[in-house]
Amino acid sequence: MLLELFKFLAKEIHGFNVFNYITLRAVMATITSLVISFAFGPWLIKKLNQFNIGQAVRSDGPKDHLIKIGTPTMGGGLILVSIIMSTLLWADISNNYIWLLLIVTLGFGLIGFMDDLKKVIYKDPNGMSAGQKYLLQSIIGLGASIYLWSNAVTPEQTSLILPFFKNVSFTMSGPTFILLSYIVIVGSSNAVNLTDGLDGLAIMPAVLVASALGVFAYVAGNYVIAKYLGIPYISGAGELAIFCTAMAGAGLGFLWFNTYPAEVFMGDLGALALGAAIGTVAVIVRQEIVLFIMGGIFVIETFSVAIQVIYFKYTKFKYGIGKRIFLMAPLHHHYEKKGWKETQVVVRFWIITMMLVLIGISSLKIR
Repeated sequence: MLLELFKFLAKEIHGFNVFNYITLRAVMATITSLVISFAFGPWLIKKLNQFNIGQAVRSDGPKDHLIKIGTPTMGGGLILVSIIMSTLLWADISNNYIWLLLIVTLGFGLIGFMDDLKKVIYKDPNGMSAGQKYLLQSIIGLGASIYLWSNAVTPEQTSLILPFFKNVSFTMSGPTFILLSYIVIVGSSNAVNLTDGLDGLAIMPAVLVASALGVFAYVAGNYVIAKYLGIPYISGAGELAIFCTAMAGAGLGFLWFNTYPAEVFMGDLGALALGAAIGTVAVIVRQEIVLFIMGGIFVIETFSVAIQVIYFKYTKFKYGIGKRIFLMAPLHHHYEKKGWKETQVVVRFWIITMMLVLIGISSLKIR
């Protein structure tokens, strides 16, 4: 919205032309979302406490987590409001990619909201059934994937890019592209949600990955830079940098209140929305494999749950008694059970994510 105003003012005062630069608006989006988070965070936490919107905790989890019962949840609403307001203020609202991201983010956020609401009302830590969640997620994920396929204008926009190798890509048919995009969007959403089990654990990796994807978006949207680096040029993708930096700013603002000991949890409302948004950006800028690398913590957490469930069912079927590979899944609980303090797990997972993000960014040049 502000971009249109600045373009109008630039007709009389040329200094306002500086706001045409995506880099400046990206910085402003980060600051704006941070300010919104800081301004409304205490108010939101107060209201959540007043209405007893408290966290339900797994009874089979680490005993230290019992003190978290009643901690305000659904704080992801603060993240979503910060992202949406900042994006609408600083991004080019005529860009279709921006609207697609906002719709996906809000859609998955609504699913998370319904899930959190059930947890709060019925004090059930499991919330909605997996079937209900996956059905709703699939509708939005497939819708976004089909839209991207139907609006692709060049083969590069639907090719799978292999990082670290120059000019290596795989052309995908419509069904293949839609299926892969669906898996990335829905998978990322659930991966972030599974990781969100300790204070600050999920939000910082989400901030780091979103920031890195902002770099990829900016590069992919610049014809000269994209061709120089040998990555697909995606017209209009540069504006996604505004969304990504707004996400990073909102995440950092939320981390202020979510760091140990957390004053508020994001809940499924925030985790599902953030994961879906990250996955959608990766699909648009054709960096699904890089996302797999940078979001390694999310991937490992998800695989730990899948492996645990599969192995338990297999051993129960074969031996009559279910066995476990990990002391508890997701993986962060395994390390807690081994004696790591919560803060140790969180910070070490952050460090791993930082290294993985740097590896992912290096793929821009190493190829």
